[in-house]
Amino acid sequence: MTGRRSAGLFVFRHAEDGLEVLLGHMGGPFFARRDAGAWTVPKGEYGADESAWDAARREFQEELGLPPPDGAALPLGEVRQAGGKVVTAWAVEGDLDPADVVPGTFRMEWPPRSGRPREFPELDRVAWFGLDRAGQLIVRAQAAFLDRLAQLAAGR
Repeated sequence: MTGRRSAGLFVFRHAEDGLEVLLGHMGGPFFARRDAGAWTVPKGEYGADESAWDAARREFQEELGLPPPDGAALPLGEVRQAGGKVVTAWAVEGDLDPADVVPGTFRMEWPPRSGRPREFPELDRVAWFGLDRAGQLIVRAQAAFLDRLAQLAAGR
């Protein structure tokens, strides 16, 4: 396997106005004041020793602090993000309360070159969005997953 690869789970539910997906706002100082393009599927990197599916489930647990739903997995394929990372995703029907999320954290030096490590949540907010609003907020390349989910849901 070459290049960076991530895997994630889109949890979706049926609402009065159509499908909703659960997205996370990326934590840390780079995204603190951004909304558009700063929301993502809960995902994370994995290596050759782990399957994409296992990584997606592990990362969901690590990033949200909750077990992933056990529903049937709908494959959404892959996208290549602007930085070159390839993301593989599945959609799983489920429902959870964003207030129950206990996000994982990461450490980084902040401010840059200060020598001071700080801890930040991987996802600082989690919320449900209809597909149209999600498409306005999600990382640009990941919007393709929303289109694929809508097509799969229409065919069910």
